[in-house]
Amino acid sequence: MTGCELHILRAGACYHPAGMARQGAGLCPAEFPALVDLILHPTEGIVLFDTGYDPAFFTATHTMPERFYRWVTPVKLKHGEAVSAQLGRFGLKAEDVRAVVVSHFHGDHVAGLHAFPRARIFCSRFGAAEVTRPGRFARVRRGVLASLAPTDMGARATFFEDLPFVSMGADMAPFETGADLFGDGALIAVNLPGHCPGHWGLAVRDKDGRKTFMVGDAAWSRGAVRDNAPPPRLTTSLLGDTRIYRETLLALNSLHRNNSEIVLMPSHCPEAAAAAAPHEH
Repeated sequence: MTGCELHILRAGACYHPAGMARQGAGLCPAEFPALVDLILHPTEGIVLFDTGYDPAFFTATHTMPERFYRWVTPVKLKHGEAVSAQLGRFGLKAEDVRAVVVSHFHGDHVAGLHAFPRARIFCSRFGAAEVTRPGRFARVRRGVLASLAPTDMGARATFFEDLPFVSMGADMAPFETGADLFGDGALIAVNLPGHCPGHWGLAVRDKDGRKTFMVGDAAWSRGAVRDNAPPPRLTTSLLGDTRIYRETLLALNSLHRNNSEIVLMPSHCPEAAAAAAPHEH
């Protein structure tokens, strides 16, 4: 059975009222870390799930209307916190990254894509289409910064929708099928709709057969999954579809209740961030 080694990295954080991520949580500012998953696949090499924030984010939001993104969602990225700067602690260079799995194309998930020019990009066809949506303001309103997408993305992209779909197994119910990235069952992309067009997660099997489910922004925290506590409609309707988002969150809640041994990894969860490897200053 093929299994992977997994490390959680923190690549910056954004700040906004807690109530924007969980209904009823209030208006006090809260920190939402940007988590990246560094995966060591035994035959395919180094794979990233998302890239988090990167200095390129600040370049991309230097002028209007993109600067509006930074005003609405302030970002802090400490020195050495970009994923490309953290690889050295693992004896790796950016050139060693063989693939990046993109959950979706919001700026906080793809700001570091430029740093991995040799990497294959796994993503949704519908997510990639958001990058070329007409109108800069329309893209910014939906959380997309087009300049963060590599100019050669079309040549490097492999779409989830085109990959073989396999059964997830009873332990992942109610999620039934997913796209097998390398044909060995170790990394399976799972459609998690609602947050935005083309939003997917990634189920990772480790060397001991245990599974971690990276759910991107399908949930803002593990607590939101446990309690089936969605963001307010204002948040979900701005970026995606509220009804579908809540259906996906309920499915994650059902998965947790059915099999609490599967580790759920939302991309902005403070609880999950506690497992992140500390970066070098």
